[in-house]
Formats: sequence, C-alpha cells, structure tokens
Amino acid sequence: MSVCMQHEKEKSADGQCPFNIILSTGGDDFAVMGMHFKLGLYEHQSAGALEGLIQLLMKHPEIAKEGIDAIDKIEIAAYEPAFGIIGDPAKRDPRTRQSADHSMVYIVSTMLRKAMEKGGVPAHGDDTWCELMLSPYDYGKEAIANTQTRKLMEKIEFVHGGKEYDDKYPEGIPTSIDIFTKKGAKCSSGFVMFPSGHARNTTCDLKKILAYKNKMLGTISLPEAEVAPFVAKLDDLKSASGKDLDTVYDLKGLIERDPVD
Repeated sequence: MSVCMQHEKEKSADGQCPFNIILSTGGDDFAVMGMHFKLGLYEHQSAGALEGLIQLLMKHPEIAKEGIDAIDKIEIAAYEPAFGIIGDPAKRDPRTRQSADHSMVYIVSTMLRKAMEKGGVPAHGDDTWCELMLSPYDYGKEAIANTQTRKLMEKIEFVHGGKEYDDKYPEGIPTSIDIFTKKGAKCSSGFVMFPSGHARNTTCDLKKILAYKNKMLGTISLPEAEVAPFVAKLDDLKSASGKDLDTVYDLKGLIERDPVD
C-alpha cells in the first residue's frame, strides 16, 4: 500500500487508502490460508509422503518390526512439481543438510528408519507424528551418513501419479506410498490429499502436534522450563503492547550447542 501511495498523483486529504483492503471476513482467501504447518522439519512437498508413511505403518506394524532387510522396494507416487523437484534423481545422494531437506528419499527414509529403531509406532497418527518428528539433528552430518537410512534410500522408487495427481495440486498434496516386502506382500498408504498440518485436514490434533514441535525446537536453545512461557508470549502477540514487543525476544538461559554439521 505504501508503494502505491507514493505513486498516486492526487493525495487523499484525509490520508485514507485509495482502494479497499478486505481483511479475513470478505473476499477470497490468500493462498497462505490453504497451505499447511510443517509438523517437524521437511520440505513442504514431502508432507503427503510422510503422512502416507505414517498411515501405512499404523496399518502394517510389521514393516517397522521386521526391519530393512524384509523390504524389497518402496514406491512413492507424487504430482508435479514434487515429482520433478524433491524426487529429482540428483537428490538421491544428499551430502549436506541443505540438499537433504529437499530430498524426498532422504526425508522418507529417515522417518522410516526412526520407526524401525523403535520397533513400531503408536496407534494414533498424532502420537506417531510426535514420536517420529524430524528435528535439526536429523539433518546433521552423522544422520545424513547413517548407513541404515542409506539402505532404505536405495529401495525407493518414484512414480509420477499423472493427471489425477497433478490436477489435485495445489488444492492438496496428493501422494501415495506402497511398500513391497520380500515375502510378496504389498502394503499401501492409500491416497493422501490433505496430510496432517494442512489447512483442510480435519483429522489431526494440530495444536497438540505443534506444541510438541515448539518444545522439541525450543529445548535446543532454551531450558525446558523457559520454552512454554516464551511460546505463550508469541501466541499472545495480538494483545501485546509496544513495550511487550520490545522485550519479546529477551531470553534467559540461552544454551550454546555445536552446529549439527
């Protein structure tokens, strides 16, 4: 608006905006209103694959229990641009955190490895998202070189879902994942459209998962007792005074840690 006003030949006498700005209760939503919260650290377009993996593991707990050697291949069907961006063959061998967090093979394999290390997943999707949540440490030097993750990465194949998938993006994040075992079984996630965290998802407890994420990330740099009060201040910005805003990032007990990479 300020840029527009600078180029207006006739200035409004009362300083009012020369056009109507409709906020929240009228007109079409901004695109951001149809997006999603990341439930951990991962590239946006991998959200459907992660939701699919979680749904598959809850339906087929034997996948996590039997381990890597029981898997023949993992097939992920995705839409464009996900198929061409984070499914790009050049991203099959990430060596840095910057390349790893845009590699679907790495992201999915890391979450699956974590499930296998635990020997299974909780019965509810919200709890599974929390238990397997990807943190900055999952993109560190040691994590990227993890031999078990690398074995899983080699088993992943990408399939373009075609027009059916392409037409449903960006409304949703259309994805499906199938795991084929060496015993001949096919375990499927089913079609994922609105993964947990998506604006149109109606099944997850978003506040619960985000609270876990805030705690996970907050305790990297703050004592655990300081995290909740700090997050509460951010949640209440709408009622904060100018003085409150001046001090919102005045933090006590900051913890210094070595970089993950």
